[in-house]
Amino acid sequence: MLTAKYLIAGQWVAGDTTFLSSPATGEALTFAVGTPSHVDAAVQAAEAAFPSFSALTRDQRAAFLDKIADEIEARGPEITAIGTSETGLPAARLEGERGRTTGQLRLFAQHIRDGAYLDRRHDAALPDRKPAPRPDIKLVQRPIGPVAVFGASNFPLAFSTAGGDTASALAAGCPVVVKGHSAHPGTGEIVAQAVDAAIKALGLHPGTFSLVQGGKRDVGEALVQHPLIKAVGFTGSLAGGRALFDLCARRPEPIPFFGELGSVNPMFLLPNAVANRGEAIAKGWAGYLTLGAGQFCTNPGIAVVTQGPEAQAFTAAAKEAVAPTPAQTMLTDGIAAAYRAGRDRVAAQSGVQSVLTSVCDRRNATPYLFEVSGDDWLGNHVLAEEVFGPLGLIVTVRDAAQMTEVAQSLQGQLTCTLHLDEADTAQAQALMPILERKAGRILANGFPTGVEVLDSQVHGGPYPASTNFGATSVGTMSIRRWLRPVAYQNLPDALLPADLR
Repeated sequence: MLTAKYLIAGQWVAGDTTFLSSPATGEALTFAVGTPSHVDAAVQAAEAAFPSFSALTRDQRAAFLDKIADEIEARGPEITAIGTSETGLPAARLEGERGRTTGQLRLFAQHIRDGAYLDRRHDAALPDRKPAPRPDIKLVQRPIGPVAVFGASNFPLAFSTAGGDTASALAAGCPVVVKGHSAHPGTGEIVAQAVDAAIKALGLHPGTFSLVQGGKRDVGEALVQHPLIKAVGFTGSLAGGRALFDLCARRPEPIPFFGELGSVNPMFLLPNAVANRGEAIAKGWAGYLTLGAGQFCTNPGIAVVTQGPEAQAFTAAAKEAVAPTPAQTMLTDGIAAAYRAGRDRVAAQSGVQSVLTSVCDRRNATPYLFEVSGDDWLGNHVLAEEVFGPLGLIVTVRDAAQMTEVAQSLQGQLTCTLHLDEADTAQAQALMPILERKAGRILANGFPTGVEVLDSQVHGGPYPASTNFGATSVGTMSIRRWLRPVAYQNLPDALLPADLR
């Protein structure tokens, strides 16, 4: 059952003030509002937990991750009920996301049991080396300390309370303080109950995990500026993420801010692929463009195609495929308002032509398609900004050279996609060196929505897709964000971390 409180070091705490949730359906609920003082208590508890939690064996931490997954699954019906009410997402989507969340916890458990992520190295001493002996040096990755995590609006489970950032930090041996997203506070609390139950069942330090709900900017700012926080994980808007990133950089002790900030995820449709199967590509694009009301950070918002009859047929097929899409409920009123503002911003730009218009208001989203020439795209950076929702922009270029110019003009992206046939290989080869510098993931003949949780996955990219191009927020490599290498020179085994003995 919901307490409408937040969790600090194993205690459910009521605040002095409250806020009302804004559910898509059902009754609004009252939740306690966190304050900077609550953040301080949570972070102090996380620091107190760090020595014992970071000293757990890999098997012990893996058992903790598995236990969290078990506790989340035990609360499955509750999570689905409150999640559908708060977000408007269908039950099947939330159940799938819950499976992704528990699956990722179990994958991380398996990964740390293996131990390869520690990148252990050993250069043995050479006492007889001339002109000077070489010392014995061992290296291993060590956890950095308490981590702050900000829940995402669009993934109430997989990128929130016990989502990828939290799971990877716990796997690394770092206690976590989560700033829950106000779009789904009830969902966040039930998942926090699952984490708390796992902590109590295994007898871990209660400061290993805390959840603070509500609050204005001062709560988030207090969290990232707390001197005991050593890194931050964030999934959200460019504006919000950049503000927190700057705060992290201005601290007396700057800390890493791992922010995933969104992307337009352009697709480059090469001529032979469009000529041979343009209609099929258009239908596939329509399905992924409108999936979940377009509320995915990997939503493919841009299609770049060479002008001509095949491009016109592609545009007509995309319009026909998108047009029947009904209005869909967006996650929050604010996201819906931002979507309409983005639609108006695109429509107002010079050279932009409407392909498909619709009407949406309140918390609903309906799809829009626009078209613009390569010349107008290259002259207007506004068209390269993300519109979070089911809005597509078709960029028609003159030739392969201008398609290359469009690729070169891009800012950092989470994904770039090539739709190609074998006869397009030469043009694709010319684009690849550019796309590799623009995106963290490059696809062929597919659509980027849906990020598999795997060893090989990269969910990140050059700024502004993310704030650290060398990191990923999805996949087992995400654990490395919360570790740092430490070398041990001539230390006796009794002083070494257990993973080096």
